[in-house]
Amino acid sequence: MSTAGGPARSALSYHEATKHSPASVQGNRHSMDWAIKPLPFKVYTGLDPIALPAQQGSSEVTALEAIAAGGVVEPVGLDVGGLARLLRLSAGIIRRRLYAGGQTAYFRAAACTGALYHIDLYLVTGGLDGLAAGLYHFGPHDFSLRRLRGGDLRPMLTEATGQEEATSCAPVLVISTSTLWRNSWKYQSRAYRHCYWDNGTMLANLLAVAAADAVPARVVLGFVDESVSRLLDLDREKELPLSIVALGSGDEPAQSATATLGPLGLATEPLSSREIDYPAIVRAHEDSSLGSPDEVAGWRAGSVSLPSSAPPPQTTVTMEPMGAPPDRSIDRVIVGRGSSRRCAHKDIGLDQLSTLLESATGSVAFDIVGTGGPNLCDVYLIVNAVEGVAPGSYFFDREGRRLELLRSGALRAEAGFLGLGQELPRDASVNVYLLCDLEAVLAAYGARGYRAAQLEAAITGGRLYLAAYALGLGATGLTFFDDQVTEFSSPHAAGKAVMFLVAAGHGRKLADGRLA
Repeated sequence: MSTAGGPARSALSYHEATKHSPASVQGNRHSMDWAIKPLPFKVYTGLDPIALPAQQGSSEVTALEAIAAGGVVEPVGLDVGGLARLLRLSAGIIRRRLYAGGQTAYFRAAACTGALYHIDLYLVTGGLDGLAAGLYHFGPHDFSLRRLRGGDLRPMLTEATGQEEATSCAPVLVISTSTLWRNSWKYQSRAYRHCYWDNGTMLANLLAVAAADAVPARVVLGFVDESVSRLLDLDREKELPLSIVALGSGDEPAQSATATLGPLGLATEPLSSREIDYPAIVRAHEDSSLGSPDEVAGWRAGSVSLPSSAPPPQTTVTMEPMGAPPDRSIDRVIVGRGSSRRCAHKDIGLDQLSTLLESATGSVAFDIVGTGGPNLCDVYLIVNAVEGVAPGSYFFDREGRRLELLRSGALRAEAGFLGLGQELPRDASVNVYLLCDLEAVLAAYGARGYRAAQLEAAITGGRLYLAAYALGLGATGLTFFDDQVTEFSSPHAAGKAVMFLVAAGHGRKLADGRLA
């Protein structure tokens, strides 16, 4: 178990061991066994569903305003209808597609690596209008809740989070978990990165919808892992707790926890006939776990300093956000979203790029850095086709609201190579990379800082998705050659680790009007 400020070699070892390189990708002989492809849902077979309201209204707040708010709003009350809306637009099914042979594909509200949907949501609630206090599991397959435990269990989570303030007065606490096999079936040990990537894109939706609906939301990464696993009755070799989101405010602070919880022993539908374990994932999670409320409080008290030692830029581009951005609602953006598969060689405007970056790259309401605090990840770009911006690679200076030129020239071939040799990053108008000074973050927050860096990058990536679609563009997240991305943006990015990549541009439209 790592402690704040101490060495966190385990996180670095995991990161190094799961890097992609041309040699590692070429030499990987893994093939997906379709006979054991896992079920994309967790289904409790012996519990009755509690149906959620099908119609939850819509928000008048524009999508870009909601994305930029980052979970910080003037609060209103949260009821079951509002909760159902949050669940549908973050983790629900938004469309189905029937394939030849009778198979149905279910597409969720948020992007997920491989469309394997390994993130589950659990709710710990006080008494809401129409929903008794308890612990619930959200089932996207039938848009229902299933009650796992009764009673107000929020005090147990407040204790597990080291008395984190937002958890003590929130009417609903949303816990994200990953069922590992649902993603490692395809991605092997690298799936631990995907735990936070796919949780982050989902949370980007959740935070944006919460902001649009004036529901305060705060992401909590500090908690006693064993306590949360025991509350949910997780098999810690198979399913891992990732984050907690405190939704709403105004309840009386939770009292001290007194309940003693036993195992639930609830049956679930098997994922597949057999599973393959990847011990490196469980080891990385265990090494970054926190063991007591005091340890959580100490971890949260850490701070990180990320000074820039880069020389002054020679060429800069000042951001010029759109004066009248599109007024699409967050509902319309999420329901119409789908990861782009092809991009047209067509310029986007500097105003579009500026709006995209300024909407998506603000601080996340975390328990460690908080709104207005430092970001753990830096933003680098390869610009292929932006009006008024010379093609090249850039660093985005958030504070100065400008792009700093690192390398000039046409770089489509390089962008394609860095994105695992794929056409999409080559064809995209812009590629946005999130890089982190991992050594500095781990020095401040121990091995658990790795979780924080990955999740912050993924939430930013999820916001980039949403902002692109709000602007009528297309976007998708991509994997990458780790060291080659760093080398490409060096010396400015020397020593930094790449966390996330989003390619954006003009997606080619499908027959139904959605972007390809």
